[in-house]
This record gives sequence, C-alpha cells and structure tokens, in this order.
Amino acid sequence: MAADNIDDPDIVTEVREAFEAYNRAIEIGDTAALNGFFWQSPKTVRFGPAEHLFGYEEISGFRSGVWKPGAPRRIEKLIVTTIGRDAGATWALFRNIDGTGPVTRQSQTWCRFPEGWRIVAAHVSAPNVP
Repeated sequence: MAADNIDDPDIVTEVREAFEAYNRAIEIGDTAALNGFFWQSPKTVRFGPAEHLFGYEEISGFRSGVWKPGAPRRIEKLIVTTIGRDAGATWALFRNIDGTGPVTRQSQTWCRFPEGWRIVAAHVSAPNVP
C-alpha cells in the first residue's frame, strides 16, 4: 500500500468526528446513538472493563440493559490512524473531567459502510496504573 493511503487528512477528520460523536453520546447516555455506532454484525466485538461482548446483539443488549453512563471525562491523549479511505483506528486515554480516578483506555477499529462509519471492534479498560 502506498504511503499516501495512510492518514489522508480528510479521512482522519472523518474518523475523528465519528469518534467524537460516539463519545458525546457516552457523556449524555444516549443508548440509541451508541448502538448505532456499531456495525450490525455477529462479527462485531466489544471488550469492556467487565464484559466480553461478541456480536451486535450482545453489544446493543448490554448498552440497552446493564450499562449506565459514568462520570464526565476528558481526553488526555488521542491517536487516529487511517488506512485507505474506508478503515481507521482510534486509541484514547481518558480521565474523569475533574482529574480524579484511573486513566481509562479506549481503542476502536472503524470501517466505512454505506450507512457511514461504524465500530467493528472496541476495547475499554482501566489498568491499575495512575
């Protein structure tokens, strides 16, 4: 793959905007929006701090049932990498907006589908490091 297919600024902006919209939905607890960001496939995966979700049905069921929004948070670091026009990944570190609590890690793999950018894989964890 040619180097000019990596991190096209327009595609990086698109993925970052999708990432930011997803995280705004987390902050306000918009379950329907959060579910809409995931690819509706049995191959979609989300690993959370205490859950291992395989497939859109498990992910949307978790969001619609058990999940509750947490404390407001801020991004401490974000990397967005894109490959070609239709794939990207985000890696972010978050902390509570007041600076308390552990750093939370969030990684997502995004793909462009006819309906827009969707998460095909995600991992959220809070390691035991300050």
